[in-house]
Amino acid sequence: VQLQASGGGLVQPGGSLRLSCVASGFTLNRPAIGWFRQAPGKGREAVSCLSTNNDITYYPDSMKGRFTISRDAAKNTVYLQMDNLRPEDTAVYYCATDLGQSISYALCHSRPPNWGQGTLVTVSS
Repeated sequence: VQLQASGGGLVQPGGSLRLSCVASGFTLNRPAIGWFRQAPGKGREAVSCLSTNNDITYYPDSMKGRFTISRDAAKNTVYLQMDNLRPEDTAVYYCATDLGQSISYALCHSRPPNWGQGTLVTVSS
């Protein structure tokens, strides 16, 4: 099981970025996958999660409105579209999964055992 996150970079406030998470080594075609982030000096927090099979999305209240999670199953890739970015969105963004968890809400409220390497997003003028 491997997750490879990419797409981070430097963006101005109000800008957009799309992160990608490529999943490999799964027996499930559509594993539940979540995006999490960790800002400097802060704990890791959930951004959004996607359930197995039916792709039900979950966003914590603090993340609703500017983030959109989606999946291209043919490419084994889950995306995180981030719009109207703010300096406080600066963080390392990780994708993660738990092979024993299929529900997006539960995945976001857990600490998954399988993590990608993270991609840095910096929002600054």
